Amino acid sequence: MATGGTGGHIYPAVATARELSRRGHKVLLLGQRGGMEERVAREQGLPFEGVDAGKLARSGQGRPDPRELLRAGQGVLQARSLLGRLKPGVVVGYGGFASLPGVLAAQSLGVPTVLHEQNARLGLTQRLAVRKARAVGTAYERVIGLDPALATMVGMPVREERLPRAEALARLGLQEGPLTIFVMGGSQGSLFLNQTVPDVLRHVFGPEGLLPPGSAPSRGLVDLDFTGAGGAGGGVQVLHSTGPRWLSEVAPGVQDLEWYEAAGFVDAVAAWSVADLAVTRAGTSTLAEAAYHGVPLIMVPLPESAENHQFHNAQAVQSAGAGLVVEQKNASEALGRAVLECAAAGTRASMAEAALGRAQTGAAGRFADLIERHLR
Repeated sequence: MATGGTGGHIYPAVATARELSRRGHKVLLLGQRGGMEERVAREQGLPFEGVDAGKLARSGQGRPDPRELLRAGQGVLQARSLLGRLKPGVVVGYGGFASLPGVLAAQSLGVPTVLHEQNARLGLTQRLAVRKARAVGTAYERVIGLDPALATMVGMPVREERLPRAEALARLGLQEGPLTIFVMGGSQGSLFLNQTVPDVLRHVFGPEGLLPPGSAPSRGLVDLDFTGAGGAGGGVQVLHSTGPRWLSEVAPGVQDLEWYEAAGFVDAVAAWSVADLAVTRAGTSTLAEAAYHGVPLIMVPLPESAENHQFHNAQAVQSAGAGLVVEQKNASEALGRAVLECAAAGTRASMAEAALGRAQTGAAGRFADLIERHLR
C-alpha cells in the first residue's frame, strides 16, 4: 500500500489492508519516512517501510522546487531497492506525494500497480502514474481526466467500525444525553476551523455549558430540542479535534467552557459513533466516514483544494439532504445559523437518514476484489 501525507490517503489504505489481510495476504504500508503514515501503521499494527518523498507543489515561479524533485528521485531509488527485495504481487497507490515513489518504483520494475482515486478529478500524482497502471478504483462514477476503460467504481474505503454509544462516550470522557457536536478539520486539523468555530459555538450556546434537563437553552433557542441520540437529558457538548500542532492555541480559548473539549487527536471511530452533528471540511474521506455513521454535516470546504473539489464534494452532500455548505468567506456570519438549523431534532433526523443513504458500505471489499484480479 503506497500511501501517506494525510489521513484521507492513509485511512483508506488501512481499511483495504485490513480486508486483504483477512483474505490471507501479507500487506505492508510504504510511505514517507517519519510521516503521519508511519505513526498510523504502528497504531494499526501494520508493517511499514519509509522512503524519501518530495512534494510536487510549485514554487512562486511556477516550477517544482528542485530540492523536492531530488527527494522524490531518491525515494524512487529507495523504493526500487525495497521492492526488489520484497517482490510484491502488486503495489497499490492512493494518491498524494508520499505514494509516488512506491508506485513509480513498482512500474519501473514491472510490478503490477492499481490506483485508488478518491476525487472527481484525477490528481497530479495519479496523472503521473496512471499510464502504466493496470486499473483504477474510484469513489465517483465519473472521474475527470481518467479513461473510463481503466476505472472501476468501488467507493471510498473507510474503517467500517462502530462502537456502542455508551462505550464511545466513556472512551472520550463525554456525557450521555447532551447534543454532541464533533468539530474536525482533517487529520492534521484546520487552522481556520480552529480559529472560527469555538467563538461561533460560544455565541450560539452561551456560557451556560451543559444545560441541565428541563432548562431552556440561551439566546432564543427555546424551541429546539438539544438532546443527543442517547435520549435523556439535554444541553450541548463539543468535541473538537484540533490537530496536534494547534492544540496549544485552541485549548486556552475554551478552558472556561466545561462543555467544550479540545484535543489534538481523537479516536475517530469513537467520535463518529457519538456525534449527533459534525462541523468539518469536505474531503472525500471525511464525507465517507460521516455517511457510514449517519452523521449530518456542516461543511466548510477548503477554498484552496485542487480544482475546488471540496466545494463540489460538499454540494453533493447538501443536494442529498445530508448536510449544509458554508463557504469559508461567509463562515463567521453563516456558521452559527447553520448550526441552529441542523441542531433541531427533526432536521437532524432527516439529515442522518440521508447521510446513511450515501454510505458506500463494502468499498474496501470491492477494492480488494479489484486488487486481487491484478495480483502478479
